[in-house]
Amino acid sequence: MSINKKKIIFSAVQPSGDITIGNYLGAIKRWVDYQNKYNCIFSLADLHSITVRQDSVSFHENIIKSYVLLLACGIDIEKSLFFIQSHVPEHSQLGWVLNCYTQYGELARMTQFKDKSQRYQDNINSGLFTYPCLMAADILLYDTNFVPVGKDQKQHVELARDVAQRFNSIYGDVFVVPESMIPEVGAKIMSLTDPSKKMSKSMDSAAVINILDEPDMIFKKIKRSVTDSDSEVKFKDSKNGVTNLLNIFACFQNMQRDQVEEYFLGKNYGFLKKTVAEVVIEHVRFIQKKYYNIIKNMDFVESRLSLAAENAHVIACKKLKLVMEKIGFLC
Repeated sequence: MSINKKKIIFSAVQPSGDITIGNYLGAIKRWVDYQNKYNCIFSLADLHSITVRQDSVSFHENIIKSYVLLLACGIDIEKSLFFIQSHVPEHSQLGWVLNCYTQYGELARMTQFKDKSQRYQDNINSGLFTYPCLMAADILLYDTNFVPVGKDQKQHVELARDVAQRFNSIYGDVFVVPESMIPEVGAKIMSLTDPSKKMSKSMDSAAVINILDEPDMIFKKIKRSVTDSDSEVKFKDSKNGVTNLLNIFACFQNMQRDQVEEYFLGKNYGFLKKTVAEVVIEHVRFIQKKYYNIIKNMDFVESRLSLAAENAHVIACKKLKLVMEKIGFLC
């Protein structure tokens, strides 16, 4: 893949296997849309995943599953560069270099390190502490202009900016200084059983709709979703369960709030749940069909992964070589 004058977007996601509709509507669907406007570089950040202990068999399967599922969701390998992080060793190499240009205090302030240290107290490893440096390497290797992130990840992009500017101040214009791209209106999909909390893979199965869920399962989950004792189908802060279902409908149908409320005017909760379930099922059925067609052809998958790694290596190697030369390594 050649990089032309379009602005460059880099985004990565850890390979956790299935994708929830929250992941899809909040991030992946947006990735698909970006492909028509930007030069997009996407990665499965498998190296980041091992800051938490992984079962080797499940981890291997999840990497393949995640890759194929993202293709099925609409990542177009003819338009975008999409590779597995560990297949491009320059990420790890630059990550080490940037470790040496990042201050301890900067890493100690990372809120995600603090959060994960609390959640995984039996495995507070050094990778968990320094992985923002690897994330910075992911971004800076490709002259990235924009990094689509949620507010919880903005701190990491700010660190990448600080490190890039620090390195540039010593050695000249080596790195493009990236900017965060935070959507003004994000699709925030909440738990079906506790709509005060964002939908997450770590939740109980009943709270989450996965892209690969069977139609009957999706219908049952939405039918049992929390609403309230009222009967009005309307967006309202005090009606977070109903609002969540309306948001899901609006995102899948690409409709504005006023259009959605007009559509459901005078309808009851039974009609709302049935309609939302039908819309979700119809959309994910298309993705599922593509997924199962691709996963049957592992020769195709492996060939595309190999080609993507080669293309990413060409870009990343050039940037790493410049970095090493600037520092004074023999290259």
